Amino acid sequence: MHIVTGGAGFIGSAMVWKLNRMGVDDILVVDDLASSEKWRNLVNLRYQDYLHKDQFYKLIVEGDDPFETESVIHMGACSSTTETDADHFMDNNYRYSQMLCRFALNNDLRFINASSAATYGDGSRGFSDDHQGLVGLRPMNMYGYSKHLFDLWALRAGVLDRLASLKFFNVFGPNEYHKGEMTSVVCKAFDQIRETGALRLFRSRRPDYAHGGQMRDFVYVKDCVEVMAWLLEHPEANGVFNVGTGIARTWNNLAKAVFKAMGVEPRLEYVDMPEAIRDKYQYFTQADMGKLAKAGCDVAMTPLEDAVSDYVGSYLAAQDRHLG
Repeated sequence: MHIVTGGAGFIGSAMVWKLNRMGVDDILVVDDLASSEKWRNLVNLRYQDYLHKDQFYKLIVEGDDPFETESVIHMGACSSTTETDADHFMDNNYRYSQMLCRFALNNDLRFINASSAATYGDGSRGFSDDHQGLVGLRPMNMYGYSKHLFDLWALRAGVLDRLASLKFFNVFGPNEYHKGEMTSVVCKAFDQIRETGALRLFRSRRPDYAHGGQMRDFVYVKDCVEVMAWLLEHPEANGVFNVGTGIARTWNNLAKAVFKAMGVEPRLEYVDMPEAIRDKYQYFTQADMGKLAKAGCDVAMTPLEDAVSDYVGSYLAAQDRHLG
């Protein structure tokens, strides 16, 4: 059995979809559905059972494995960069991840963890996933800090060579719809353009970046789960790994790709950045993908325009937007 935490969420449900495409449905989905719309991500998928994350915790708190498990794919976390409850991040992202890691390693299970590019802070210290640089990173929000704390704990505990912790960059794609304000700009852009014919982007507050010229490493969720599937098949590949394309593109590039996929003439408007995020805003991210390539991973990342075209045409504009 494969345990996927956050299995009804964005990357988690995409991983369940990938496992299904590999012919695997012996999957335990662990999540907290509550009153969200995440359940819709599961409708098209095949899995053996579902457990609330608290029930799951109670079952494994003693360290036993009652599931005959092969792997724990830990994608469950609070991913809001605007959440202000630091104790919630500590419990939900840091402590829970520690517990799951111990459970997996004590039972000789493959453990794949979701870290984040938010751990790199403003990017002034670079985007290398070399373990020697971990202690020098300075995340700018509590989400990134909670992810960073787990990586630091794994480093100090000497277990980074027994797990894969993945620093996802700007992931977009189907099954993100429940995330509200945290959905990707591609998803928001599709709805904005359909409703108004225009798209609003943030003005730059730095003279070295034009409006809409801020840059990100945008990576398609389908490519992310291909990397995770490769890691499942290569348990010897361990450590912290960046998961991006290795190419930074501007928000203007992204916007034009959406307009093109929708067959609409580009019309961009620029608005002021909210005060709440101005001091924590990343102007540039670009994954250093050398380490993953050196490990032997041969997953070819989809070019931005092709990924946006697939997302818009196959999902956002379709009657059923979900993977399946």
